[in-house]
Amino acid sequence: MRKQPVALILAGGQGRRLGLLTDEIAKPAIPFGGKYRIIDFSLSNCVNSGIHNVGVLTQYRPHLLSRHIGIGRPWDLDRKGGGVTILPPFTGMQASDWYTGTANAVFQNTEFVDDFNPELVVILSGDHVYGMDYNEMIDYHLSKGAKGTIVCMRVPLSESRRFGMVVTDFENRVIDFQEKPEKPRSDLASLGIYVFDWDFLKERLLLDEEDPNSDNDFGKNVLPRIVEEEAGDLFSFVFDGYWRDVGTLLSYWKANLELVRPIPPLNLHDPSWKYYTQTQEYPPAFVGTDSSVRSSLINEGSEISGTVENSVVFQGVKIRKGAVVKDSVLMSDTVIEQDAYIEKAIIGERTKIGEGTRIGSGEPKSHKLAPDVYSYGLAVIGSDAVVPRGITIGKNVSIGNRCRKEDFEGDVDSGEAVLKK
Repeated sequence: MRKQPVALILAGGQGRRLGLLTDEIAKPAIPFGGKYRIIDFSLSNCVNSGIHNVGVLTQYRPHLLSRHIGIGRPWDLDRKGGGVTILPPFTGMQASDWYTGTANAVFQNTEFVDDFNPELVVILSGDHVYGMDYNEMIDYHLSKGAKGTIVCMRVPLSESRRFGMVVTDFENRVIDFQEKPEKPRSDLASLGIYVFDWDFLKERLLLDEEDPNSDNDFGKNVLPRIVEEEAGDLFSFVFDGYWRDVGTLLSYWKANLELVRPIPPLNLHDPSWKYYTQTQEYPPAFVGTDSSVRSSLINEGSEISGTVENSVVFQGVKIRKGAVVKDSVLMSDTVIEQDAYIEKAIIGERTKIGEGTRIGSGEPKSHKLAPDVYSYGLAVIGSDAVVPRGITIGKNVSIGNRCRKEDFEGDVDSGEAVLKK
């Protein structure tokens, strides 16, 4: 009987392209889809695939993520002799040994994996939204007699600079690995999901650590070095299911709004492949008699007395009478007061939007502080903020976490930023 693999979820990413959404929490802890957090998808995939030995490697602002995962009960990972373990960087002989790269993060936790004495280890990214049966790639890995297998997806060549690109022969053996190339030789993008023979990977990680010029990264160093050995040990597994990189505000917004389609590409309610999360209990959602809801995802505890169109409304959101919400993502326990108008916005948890306030108005302008982040016509408002009544907020605007009425100086024009004073 095959030993159960160990899964390591890399969940230490900061996610700078998500702007203020990751100012205070790690990217895998960002809320998604009405009541989940991004890490829930990797954890749920593990459980649904029968993998119950899971390590979560944290680094950047890990507190909310660690509290969310807890002992793993929602995912049935509160087990003796296995389950889920949070693995932050540990203190060594010289101050704090922070993870210097994805490969170094795995190397620092060699002892954790060795305790299970596995034949295989599955390396996962904790900041993508997807549904995947890991048994399919594991069976493929074994059938090829591979030492390592990279999960890939075909992408437009114009997007190659966002990915590590994999070049294969007719047997799907990897013959070249290009990290974010300008001129890709293939349309196969690595998804940052790997399965390795553990003994093989340990040797490569040790070699990588001994290289003083290495960035200790799988995509930049470890995988290209394996290919250069020309031993034919590395294969590509092509995945054609649902997978989204929600690493920018636009991709995060789009991935959420995909869920409101008549037939969404990701079915969050599939009884054969459930997604689990740690969340508080809410009463059923309430939709008032004078309200209007179209093409939207409304979650538990929400009270809708206004108009909602093509939006994702998280748990505990209150939308008062006369308020209008269009093409937006409202995170948990947000309050939209009477007669407010919101269009193309992402609004953080526990934020209050004042009566009669208009968000998403006017023509878009380049953001003055971070034009590469806030450049999609979206208004982004942080968590625990209070937006005053009766003001107008434009497009490509950022309102910082915990901003209060006194932080505003009237209307906020397109491209402006409001920061906590």
